[in-house]
Amino acid sequence: MGEASGLPMPTAAPAPLNRTLVIECATEACSVALFEGDTLRLVDARHEVLGRGHAERLIPMIAELPEKGRAGHICVSLGPGSFTGVRIGIAAARALGIAWGARVTGYPTLALIAAGAQSGSRPVTVCMEGGHSQWFIQNFDGHGGAQDLVQSLPYPEAAKACRHPVIAGNRAAALAQLLEDGREVIEISADARHFPFLHHNTLTDDLTPLYGRAPDAKPANTPASQPQKPTQ
Repeated sequence: MGEASGLPMPTAAPAPLNRTLVIECATEACSVALFEGDTLRLVDARHEVLGRGHAERLIPMIAELPEKGRAGHICVSLGPGSFTGVRIGIAAARALGIAWGARVTGYPTLALIAAGAQSGSRPVTVCMEGGHSQWFIQNFDGHGGAQDLVQSLPYPEAAKACRHPVIAGNRAAALAQLLEDGREVIEISADARHFPFLHHNTLTDDLTPLYGRAPDAKPANTPASQPQKPTQ
């Protein structure tokens, strides 16, 4: 890939080892964030709700960051969410990892949403659009640990799977309306800036996409996705 593609090209200088680039484009939002040091101090970030067009916008967003987002660690959303968005994010992370000689890890999208929604160590149920008249739903404890596997369920079944009085995500309001019992709603999209609040057991070196259900069209030679296991 060349400079014309927008991808930062490798140079003689190594990527800053103490920086982490986070890529999130599994949902309608596309966001990137650059952090520094063990404390994950935010250096700069971009967050845009696009709906579509992640492939065209992601790399320019990264290039807008200081030093074109160069980092020694790249962390990317594995889904579930948009099949196309998940694949775009992972492909970009892999390419930049090779170019920069950086470590590449992944995290589940719903865990990031839970991390962004939690306040005062409250447990939360995350509910996101899943397509095909279904929602992605998963429950998290007060520390952001997954309590069950992410599921893609029809609306009534998703309501039955909701454990907590706080619901977060882009379908939180719809789920609360279906339940009709006064649950607190936090309308929030996946945002790379919330990365520092992820549960400590969330990151993985396995970059297999977490589709949440069978993809509509499976790319050739792509390993079958594995469900996210509850966090210990």
